[in-house]
Amino acid sequence: MEATHGRLLARVERDGGVADYVAIEEPLEIRVRGVALAVTMRTPGHDEELALGFLHGEGLIGAAAPAGPPHDLAGNVVDVDTELLREPPQRRFYTTSSCGVCGKGALEEVAVHAPPTAPGPVIERELLAALPDRLAAAQPGFASTGGLHATGLFDAAGELLVAREDVGRHNAMDKVIGRALIDRRLPLRGNVLCVSGRLSFELVQKAAVAGAPVLVGVGAPTSLAVALAREQAMTLCGFARGGQVNVYSGPERVGGEGRGG
Repeated sequence: MEATHGRLLARVERDGGVADYVAIEEPLEIRVRGVALAVTMRTPGHDEELALGFLHGEGLIGAAAPAGPPHDLAGNVVDVDTELLREPPQRRFYTTSSCGVCGKGALEEVAVHAPPTAPGPVIERELLAALPDRLAAAQPGFASTGGLHATGLFDAAGELLVAREDVGRHNAMDKVIGRALIDRRLPLRGNVLCVSGRLSFELVQKAAVAGAPVLVGVGAPTSLAVALAREQAMTLCGFARGGQVNVYSGPERVGGEGRGG
């Protein structure tokens, strides 16, 4: 197996001797001042952003901090030098590429509280429906493998500010939020987050903690995602494709007639 494309992809052979590109999946251990806190399965790249975004989404940090690989270990470890805002769970997190809350030992560890979202901008329905296509143009890994999720951060005019790909949809979100934390963009009061797949509870929760007023996805939302978005006064839009979008929460931020529900 040959790694390539900045370690996003690996070249493998399948039956018939045909070469395919597949998404790379490797573990990343997140430490805080040398103490192991979490292990997540991710696609290598932007690991410092991922660590910071993860810690922020868990309500453990409120600002960017120095983060990088320890001097005595090569790769797959990030150590963040910061004081935590609260005590982490007794056990370490373990998250798979498909689940960002796996490894939490109790229901109270799943919920991370955030204040209700600020009013934010009013965005035309047509523009919201177009955001996934704009994000797709910044997904070279998905174009090659079909196996990577993406999150994009847009301004209110629909300009793409940051895009990240990862085998885990929650990791892609963490990388974008980590970048925004580094750039001092948080809270994301005037911005829109767009994801390439379905809208799960954990993605809405991460967006809420980051202060994003609008979250858009190509796929369907879950019941808990809709309930949490309504509780947080967020605008949640799904099935954004083909010029249409369905609005499940926060319609006051959606302008224009357009199509969709």
